[in-house]
Amino acid sequence: MSTRSGAPAAPEVLAGPVAICVDRPILALDRPFTYDLPRELHAGVGSLVRFRFHGRLTKGWVLGATTDVPARMLPVLGAVSTVRSFDEDGLSLARWVSERYVAPLATVLGAMAPPRVAGEEDAPVSVPAPFGTVVSASERLSSYDRGRELLAAIDRGSGAFLVRPAPEDEQVVAVEAVGACLASGRGAIVVLPEAAPLPATAVALRDAFGERVCVFAGGDRRRRYRNWLDLHAGLFDVVVGTRPAVFAPVTDLGLLFVSRESHPAHHEDRAPYYHVRDVALRRARLHGATVVLEAFCPSSEAAALGLPIAAPRERRWPKVEVVRPGTEGRAPRLVAALREARRAFVYAPVPGAGVAQVCRSCGAPAACASCGGLLRLEEGVIRCVVCEAPGRCAVCGGTDLGIRRGGAERVEAWVGRVATVPVARPRQPRLPERTGEIVIGGAEDVRDLGVGDLDLVAVLDADAAERRPGLAGPERALSIWMEAVAWARPSGHAIVQSSNASDPAVQALVRGNPDRFWVRERERRAAAGFPVGACVFRVVGAPALEGVLAEHAPLTALITTLGERTVCLLALEPGRVPAFGRAMRDLAGRGVVERVEAEPHL
Repeated sequence: MSTRSGAPAAPEVLAGPVAICVDRPILALDRPFTYDLPRELHAGVGSLVRFRFHGRLTKGWVLGATTDVPARMLPVLGAVSTVRSFDEDGLSLARWVSERYVAPLATVLGAMAPPRVAGEEDAPVSVPAPFGTVVSASERLSSYDRGRELLAAIDRGSGAFLVRPAPEDEQVVAVEAVGACLASGRGAIVVLPEAAPLPATAVALRDAFGERVCVFAGGDRRRRYRNWLDLHAGLFDVVVGTRPAVFAPVTDLGLLFVSRESHPAHHEDRAPYYHVRDVALRRARLHGATVVLEAFCPSSEAAALGLPIAAPRERRWPKVEVVRPGTEGRAPRLVAALREARRAFVYAPVPGAGVAQVCRSCGAPAACASCGGLLRLEEGVIRCVVCEAPGRCAVCGGTDLGIRRGGAERVEAWVGRVATVPVARPRQPRLPERTGEIVIGGAEDVRDLGVGDLDLVAVLDADAAERRPGLAGPERALSIWMEAVAWARPSGHAIVQSSNASDPAVQALVRGNPDRFWVRERERRAAAGFPVGACVFRVVGAPALEGVLAEHAPLTALITTLGERTVCLLALEPGRVPAFGRAMRDLAGRGVVERVEAEPHL
């Protein structure tokens, strides 16, 4: 196979009329402006330059040459940086993100690179050494259904796949996919949902490929920009990082691997509101690359894409036993299993030791005096779960509150009384000690920590999944359960407490296969008016919005008007989004639209 060497080719220098995106992330200004670019600035597509805009010195990005020349054209005054923020492919991707999520192009371009640190640009950059050929040992993936097809797609740089790995293969699959990409002479991006603790997948990739890997996650502002400059210079051909890594400037990109695709951290909850999955699929089409969406339980949106699924041919999932719930999770079968367990994880989804139910002073239902939020007893102190104010009654200000006992602290106490090994509720996510330990944890503790090899994993209060707020609540619960239960491989088992063993989510956990659950989710979301695959937006503006939005034939439109402010929640077919976006930009310019949020949490 060929090998990649050298830095990216020198970019084209432009001169004369150029289109510029002003660095003002305002929907009403979301259009290019024409300026005269002097050749001596050696600038071009992606250059960050300065100029006067409405009389003020402003920054912006060069988008390319233009024939849209006004009668009066101001000059570009200087180059802010000698480093180009993006190339033609990057600009194409940014324009797609701007259109799909109805976000100002300036917002997208600002998200594609970390904040600039000028001092790092002055540091000398090493000349990248040629990368040697990698021979990928693809033994695990080759044994999967569709595994050889996936490897062939990576070799030629095309296609997209879902991968549902065996629990003990999660890191191995990522290493083999990246190895196959490097063996073809191309670069790879692996996007992880979290940075701390460093996921086991990142550790495995760094161990396998050494100095070829840039871990693009965490660190201070200077470190992030230094890493980005090194990537820009072609010093690495594997990027492993969190959400922004999907935009990383990798030369000759051949693979985009999204780890734990269903994790909510892959969705940016601030403008430009993008989802890593969708950006990866779009970028792969631009670069001729392969996309791998990996998860034990991929999202309904990923499943709806109809992609080929690579998964083990034989069942490689722990035995999962469903029992009826006991008081505070103390089902007799679970208590007996915990007495025998040496290493175990107990998933207790509710934190604290209890929830305030009533004020004993005035008899009113307990609520925070500051914001009306829920009051929880945690570490011996009652606080609001919303604003963290000390627990006081919203009616009389009293602090004598009746508590309904329950939560992870209570679970830790009763497990400690029955276990024969130490019991811990650690502050940082980790697996139980090899010497013997039972760990109590919640959703924040279920991370990519590697092969668990636990005797037992217990899931308490599975029935609460149906009560989770939001359309995707049950799906997120199932995803967490499957990630936790996976720690019972290769020889342990799991116990799930549920009063409804036939629930699709519980059955998906038992089988280790979410196919039937996806069917139920599609039906449930369609009935709610927000079908899987629809594009959802929240628009805030003036009352005139209601009539305009009806012209775009939304699948669902929920509209609330309070005084002079209207909030609209709507679902659109994907093909209607471009016209909708143009209308929102026009209305923003006329003062009718105040804000557009894409894919809000429902």
